[in-house]
Amino acid sequence: MIGYVTLGTNDLQRAAAFYDALLAEIGARRLMDYGRGYAYGESMDKPTLAIVIPYDTKPATVGNGVMVALGVGSRATVDRMYKKALELGGADEGAPGLREEDFYACYFRDLDGNKLSVFCMG
Repeated sequence: MIGYVTLGTNDLQRAAAFYDALLAEIGARRLMDYGRGYAYGESMDKPTLAIVIPYDTKPATVGNGVMVALGVGSRATVDRMYKKALELGGADEGAPGLREEDFYACYFRDLDGNKLSVFCMG
């Protein structure tokens, strides 16, 4: 159902360096260059994550209650993504751990303050 998610940034090159390194951990790469941003994913026929400088030219802001969750295949990948996000300057919002019976997740913010989660089931 989800085609893509877009996150705003006020510093495209800084955000791109963060997401280039972070998303490489799960095999995602830049698929599109909009000039004002980039779309990341595995292929264009699967959901993508985009970072952009807002088209209205106003500063990008963080939506209260907005979060992007990236599904991965293992707890080890959740752990690796969390570690990488913090190494890249992301902020901790919840270390990896079991949240529900079969829901293992971590939470962090990117360099612009956008909240992300990486999770796996099982």
